[in-house]
Amino acid sequence: MKKSIMILAVLALAFSSCAKSETTAEATTTESAGTEPVSAGGQEAVVDNDSAPDIVKLAVSNPDLSTLVKGVQAAGLATSLSNAGPFTVFAPTNEAFDKLPAGTLDELLKPENVDKLNDILSHHTYVGVIKTDQLTDGQNLGMVDGKPISIKIVNGKPVVNGTINIIASVPAANGIVHVVDAVILPE
Repeated sequence: MKKSIMILAVLALAFSSCAKSETTAEATTTESAGTEPVSAGGQEAVVDNDSAPDIVKLAVSNPDLSTLVKGVQAAGLATSLSNAGPFTVFAPTNEAFDKLPAGTLDELLKPENVDKLNDILSHHTYVGVIKTDQLTDGQNLGMVDGKPISIKIVNGKPVVNGTINIIASVPAANGIVHVVDAVILPE
């Protein structure tokens, strides 16, 4: 008799667990099948407010990087930089883009110059994560465009190509962003 009651209790527990799982699954399905519009786009269109932001979402959230974001979108790189990576991006500020000769940015943002823009932005991206404390004097990093940048340590801080300062470094879900005070132009 005790065995029968024990078996019935276990079965009841099992059935109630299954019923709860189905209810949870139905609720999840109902929530995700709601009336919210689904946006087109690649990985950058995924809405996730719980995880750390990826490189593109991090840049979009910073008004000082709006020119970079505009360039990344014009070059069609938003999906690539939203993917798993890992990437190290040297992100020029709006002020850095303002230092370019007059008209240069407008020219680069034209659809017929997308390849040039892509080359310049690819020169700001390294595949892998390199934190500032891992940057060493005399180090060369092969960037996505196939050309290297050089690192020098000046007054204890890493400097890119001898003149470009890293203002801040922010980790992202798919790498790290080093905010820089100038556009890194390939030679």
